[in-house]
Amino acid sequence: MKIKIGNYSDFFGTYQLAEKLMFWVPKEKDEYGFEHTADRVHKFGEWLAHGSIKPEPEIGQTHNMDRHNTLLARFLYWISSKKKRTIKVHIDPWDTWNMQDTLGYIIRPMLHQLKENKHGAPFVDVEDVPEDLRPTKKEQNAYKKDGTTDDKFFDRWDWVMDEMIFAFESLPGGANEDWEDAFHTGEYDWQWKKLEDGCSEMVEGPKHTAKVDWDGRKEYEARIQNGFRLFGKYFQNLWD
Repeated sequence: MKIKIGNYSDFFGTYQLAEKLMFWVPKEKDEYGFEHTADRVHKFGEWLAHGSIKPEPEIGQTHNMDRHNTLLARFLYWISSKKKRTIKVHIDPWDTWNMQDTLGYIIRPMLHQLKENKHGAPFVDVEDVPEDLRPTKKEQNAYKKDGTTDDKFFDRWDWVMDEMIFAFESLPGGANEDWEDAFHTGEYDWQWKKLEDGCSEMVEGPKHTAKVDWDGRKEYEARIQNGFRLFGKYFQNLWD
């Protein structure tokens, strides 16, 4: 397998051109301390895009979004539309001999990176997380009403991501790839016993002390399967 996926193409239009041409103008800060392009630079970009500057509408007013675009704006948009993201994927025959293992090597580090660098969280269904992470009825109603999040909103997504990572770490190459060994104790001593009909039967030898914690193994495997289930359910929420 060979995969080459380049960065996203940056759009460069009239507003970006205005920032380049007026590079000496410092950024401004809003009431929350976040930097943004100075107002006069933005207006210059608007003039480059439309050939005019429209006054800001008053609160409650509507304004027409369909405005004339200058030749320069159309030209810059045309150039940006020609930029394509580099995506090359080559699959070898052996990559699908055990496809779940192959995908595990790719998905596992991506999940770790996403959890480390994410800047938000999607809505997580309450039935997918333990009770101590679930919101109250009042908090659920507040979210439905105006999107107000509770104190554990982001913790729920962290928990879901941890369960996804747990599942993929249990595949070959992962930190827990030998997880089944933890449920086996003792030594194996299997021997072949000759039967009267000429066949042989495998029986436990005198040194056989091996035991398997089937209940613990079943519980662990259920957690793995739930992690894969959550991965499928929230697949479209795997964004930064």
